[in-house]
Amino acid sequence: MPTVVIWWVWLCAFLNCAGWGLSAIHQLNGSGYAVVLLAGLAAWLCWLGKTGSSWPRFCGRGFCRRFRRPFPMAFLILAAMAFVGGLLYPPSNYDTLAYRLPRLLHWLAAGHWHWIHTNFARMNGHAAYGFEWISAPFIALLKTDRPLFLINLVSFLLLPGLIFSVFTRLGVCRRVAWNWMWIVPTGYCFLLQAGSLGDDLFGAPFALAAVDFALRARDSKSPRDFLTSMIAAALMTSAKISNLPLLLPWALALLPSLWPMARRPVTTAAVCLLAGFASVLPTVVLNTHYAGSWSAGDVHGSGIRALMLKVAVNPILLTAQNFVPPVFPLAEKWNRGVNSIVPHPLDADLNRVFDFGGKPFELPEMQIEENAGLGFGVCLLLLISVTAAWRFRDQEPPVHSCLQKWVRRAAWISLVAVVTQSWIGQPARTISSYYCLLIPALLVNPGHERLVRRPGWQRSAWVVFVLAALLLILSPARPLFPVMHLLGKMKNPPVRLQKVYTIYRARPVAFAPVLKALPRDVHVLGMITFDDPEATLWFPLGSRRIEHVCPQDSAADLKKSGIEYILVKEPVVETFFQCSFDDWRRKVNAQVVARIPLDLRASSGVRDWYLVKLQ
Repeated sequence: MPTVVIWWVWLCAFLNCAGWGLSAIHQLNGSGYAVVLLAGLAAWLCWLGKTGSSWPRFCGRGFCRRFRRPFPMAFLILAAMAFVGGLLYPPSNYDTLAYRLPRLLHWLAAGHWHWIHTNFARMNGHAAYGFEWISAPFIALLKTDRPLFLINLVSFLLLPGLIFSVFTRLGVCRRVAWNWMWIVPTGYCFLLQAGSLGDDLFGAPFALAAVDFALRARDSKSPRDFLTSMIAAALMTSAKISNLPLLLPWALALLPSLWPMARRPVTTAAVCLLAGFASVLPTVVLNTHYAGSWSAGDVHGSGIRALMLKVAVNPILLTAQNFVPPVFPLAEKWNRGVNSIVPHPLDADLNRVFDFGGKPFELPEMQIEENAGLGFGVCLLLLISVTAAWRFRDQEPPVHSCLQKWVRRAAWISLVAVVTQSWIGQPARTISSYYCLLIPALLVNPGHERLVRRPGWQRSAWVVFVLAALLLILSPARPLFPVMHLLGKMKNPPVRLQKVYTIYRARPVAFAPVLKALPRDVHVLGMITFDDPEATLWFPLGSRRIEHVCPQDSAADLKKSGIEYILVKEPVVETFFQCSFDDWRRKVNAQVVARIPLDLRASSGVRDWYLVKLQ
């Protein structure tokens, strides 16, 4: 398992550096990636020959022996279900279709990274680009986004081994770690993204690998472990900017190995340079240059009052979002009740500080990949286990080193940093990389070793697996049962249920009516948009390019960009252009060609879009 993790870490670092390097020479395209990947493969084969390394040997007998045990078999079934879902359904993650995939397509169309001309701020700099750079070779060479879910599937499959290694190195009993290594990955933020293009799961294996190889380096004194730990930590930050506080437990774990590596200054400096390009550092530099802020983030409130609100509200959000049942029929009543007791002034302050996208403290009817945290099953089992383990605390506690104690504590200190700074309305999802490093502190009690042997605990763990499987089967993004067929057979299907599944099914082709109305010879389409699934307009790749239209663009500017047709969302014009749709249309001398009603989100309903042609 360590060899596979090492290969994954270094491959992802190589692809991050390749993306920035090809951008620098304006060769971010299929030909550039073909040359770079062939050169990388040749270098890797030479290294294998020089070092005498070989592929890990796959032992079929050992594999079958491991996975015929109940918990590993349950994990394998869940992984297979996630794989089938990713194979059957095209990507439908809203954030991916709205800005993560479109910005990559903009870069590939231009042949290099650039600050995109747009009103939609999240297209530029609001997240690290790690997932995009791993996805870029697939898009550039295969001209499709269908295989991209394999990136998250690999990340999901790496979790059990890394969890076991980190847990045991941080003082968790081996038997306890073995049981939890199969349970923790059933967390909804991991499981629901294993077949999707969400970027929250992607950073979790790197956070674990960074700490794991840092602790390995302390014992092995191996430069390989030390350098791999550095690269994994860099990739952890490139996955999400919110992972930056996790550098604290990694730095503490790596501290004992710093002096031995100081004797290899050239190697260490070279890997530090590689880690810099594979990390969030290039994004930070570019954000500072173009946006004047290292994170280019939205400012949702600052000052003492905003800090107090974050400290008070974020723990409530984390608790509520993690303990809400996977299917919550009472969500509507809950939301009405909570919203009725929140005073209007407080509601205004909360929406000023947080990006809720709705009312504060609202909970969904079903856990989906866009909002899921660790989830009801794992969190409830953890709560029960921690409480029950105190019954067996008469055992002599094991002796833990000072390093183990402080690395465990540092993960919780990192969480405190997030709680005081986060303005995201779904913090339970955004801290996905934190969960696996927070849990060891809850499992070091020696009473857990006796607890996991109890039949009652084992049955409770099976309930967690069953809930996870049911959520995968019912997932609106990738249902594993013929939901549309069953709804069609019903005389009076539930309206809300039918709407949600219909919208998710249609999301990968959300703008199909627009493409039907658009002349086939149009290769550049202008778009006035904000947080809409733009990526669906780019496919099939190479057929057209999307250009965003901003308030300062005149008719001459649009013509110069090759834009003849523009797709317009009327509310965006009124919000950002400070004029009515008709006034803007007269300003650029455009004529409405078609009015197209589209239902892109279950929460917002049908909205009118207009296809206009410049005269």
